[in-house]
Amino acid sequence: MLNLEKVRIMTKLAAYEKGEGKEYLPISKYYRTDYIGLALIKNFFLVSIGYVILLAMIGVYFLEDLLENIHKMDLIKLGGKVIIGYIVLLIVYSVLVYVIQTVRYSRAKKSIKNYYMQLGRLTKIYVKEEKRAQKRNALRRD
Repeated sequence: MLNLEKVRIMTKLAAYEKGEGKEYLPISKYYRTDYIGLALIKNFFLVSIGYVILLAMIGVYFLEDLLENIHKMDLIKLGGKVIIGYIVLLIVYSVLVYVIQTVRYSRAKKSIKNYYMQLGRLTKIYVKEEKRAQKRNALRRD
C-alpha cells in the first residue's frame, strides 16, 4: 500500500535537492571556520592575481610616460603606494568575503536543518513500516 505522507516527504526532499540543496548541501559538509577560511584563501589568491593584472594594465597604459620619466621618479615611494594599495584592496575584499560567506553559511545551516528534520520524519516512517512488516511475518509463521 502507498503511504501518502512518505510520498509527500520524499517529494519535498527531492525538490529541495534539485533547488536550494544544490547550493546548500555541499556547504553543510564543512565546519563554519573551515568554510570561511577556504573562502578567504581563495580570496587572497584571486585578489593577488587581479591586482597584478591591474598593475600590468596600468603599466602598459602609461608605459611611454614611465619610460620617459623613470629617472625622475621616486621608485621607493611608488613601490610603497603599490604595496599599500594591495594591502587596502586585500583587506576590503577579505572583509566582504568574510561577511558574505558567513551569511551564506548561516542560511545554509538553517535550510539544511529543515532538510534533516524531514529526513528524520521519513526514517521514522520507514522504521514503523519495518516493524509492521516484521509483526506480519511473525504472525504468518505462527
